[in-house]
Amino acid sequence: MNSTIPIVDVSDNRQQDKQPGDREAPKVVEHELYASREKIYTRKITGFFQRIRKASLSVMLGMYFLFAWISYDGKQLILFDLAERKFHLFGAVFWPQDFTLLAFALIICAFGLFFITSLFGRVWCGYSCPQTVWSFMFMWLEDFFEGSRNKRIKLDKTQWDSKKLFKKAAKHVSWIVLAFATAFTFVGYFYPIRELAVDLFTLSITSGWAMFWIFFFTAATYINAGWMREQVCIYMCPYARFQSVMFNENTMIVGYDKTRGEPRGKPSGKKSAESSGSCVDCRLCVQVCPTGIDIRDGLQYECIGCALCVDACDSVMTKMDYPTGLIRYASEKELEYGEVSRKLDKRSIGYGFIMLLVVGVFLSTLVSRPLAELSALRDRGALYYENGMGRIENNYTLKLVNKLEDPVTYRIAVEGEFPMSISTDTVTVGPGELQEVPLTVEVLPEEIKAVKNDIVFRVSGLENEQLTAEAESKFLGPVFY
Repeated sequence: MNSTIPIVDVSDNRQQDKQPGDREAPKVVEHELYASREKIYTRKITGFFQRIRKASLSVMLGMYFLFAWISYDGKQLILFDLAERKFHLFGAVFWPQDFTLLAFALIICAFGLFFITSLFGRVWCGYSCPQTVWSFMFMWLEDFFEGSRNKRIKLDKTQWDSKKLFKKAAKHVSWIVLAFATAFTFVGYFYPIRELAVDLFTLSITSGWAMFWIFFFTAATYINAGWMREQVCIYMCPYARFQSVMFNENTMIVGYDKTRGEPRGKPSGKKSAESSGSCVDCRLCVQVCPTGIDIRDGLQYECIGCALCVDACDSVMTKMDYPTGLIRYASEKELEYGEVSRKLDKRSIGYGFIMLLVVGVFLSTLVSRPLAELSALRDRGALYYENGMGRIENNYTLKLVNKLEDPVTYRIAVEGEFPMSISTDTVTVGPGELQEVPLTVEVLPEEIKAVKNDIVFRVSGLENEQLTAEAESKFLGPVFY
C-alpha cells in the first residue's frame, strides 16, 4: 500500500451551483510519498557526454577489477587485512594507530564532493557513483540480450515462449555473473584475492565469513543494479535529498532552456519555425533518462546529472538543423536570465579552502608518520622502591609498536637530569607488533633533587638509527636535605 499525504489544492475551486457570497471548500488531493516502481525502458543514445562516461567508467572499472590482482614487492597492491590489523596501500603499510589518516581522507572526500557539487552539480552521481556505474553496466547487458527499448517493451508484453525464456534467462545469468565478479573482487580487497580464489573454487575456505560476504554482496549488487536502480537514487541515497543545499544560482546543472524551447511542437504548415519553439516534443529526453523524469519540468532531485538527455536533444537538434544546447549544462541564472557567470560564491570558496587545508594536514601527517611508536606507563602500585644496593627504583612498562613489515631490534635508553641505569637495553619487536617491555630504572639516592623528575625514554633501531621514537614520563624518589 502506498503512503499518501493530503495536500490542499486551490487551483480549481469552481462549483456548479455556487451561490453569491458562498465560500468554496478547497479541493483535497492525495499525493503519494512513495510510488510503486514502474519499469523504466531506457533508450540507448550516443554523444559527447556518453563518450566521456564510457571512458571514465572504463578507467574506474579497470582499476576496481585489476588493482586487487596487482602485487608490489610481494604484497597485494591494495589489501585491508583486518585479521592482521594492517592495510597495504600502494606499497605502504598502515596500522590501526594511523586511524587519523583515514579520518582526514574521509574529510577530504566529503569536502571535495561538496566543492564539486557547488560548482558542477551532481557530476559525481552521473559519472562516478558506484550505483550509476553498475546500473549502466546492467542496462548494457539488458540491451545486449533483449534488444533496444522498443524490443524490450514488446518482449515484456508477449506471452512466455522458449525465445523469451532464453533471452530473460541469459540476461539474468549475465547479471549474476557480473554481480558475483563484483562481490568476489570486493571481498578480495579484505582477504588476499589469490588465496580467496583457490579457497573458493576448491571449497576449502576455513572461515565461512568470506563465503557469506561474497554471496551477500552478489545479492546486493544484483538487486540494487538489476532491479531497484533508480529507486536507490530516489529513495535510499541521502545525497539526493541534501544536494540542493550546496547548489547556488551559479551551479552548473542539466537544464532545459524554456525561453528557447517553448512553445513545443514540430513546425509544419501554419506553424512556422519562427513562431514555434525549438523543442519538437519528441520526448527522446524522457526515453533516455535512467530515472524516468522529464527534464523540461525543471530541476528535480531525481536528476543524477548523467547528461543523457543532453546528448539525446542535441542529436535531434542536429537532425532538425537547429542550434544544439536546448538542454545543456548551464547555471540557473543562465537559464532564467541568459546571464553567463562563472564567479565562485563564498560557499564554494569555503568548501575549496577547507578541502585544501585538510589535504595539507593529511600530507604533512602522512610524510611525518612515525614507523615506530613508544609510550611509557609508570607502575602506580608504589611511589618508589629501595633495592638491596641502596638505589632508588621506579618500574615502568614500555609499549613499543613496530610499523614495519620486518622485525626490528631496538636499543632502549633513558635520559634525565641525573645518571640512570635500566634493567633492559634492547628489545626485538616483530612486524606490526605491539610489545610490552617491563623496565626498571635505578638512581643513586644522592642524585635525586626533587620528588618528581622528568625523564625521557628513547628507542632507536640497531641497524637503522633513524628509526626512533620517544616517550616522556616521571621518576619519583625521596629528597634528602
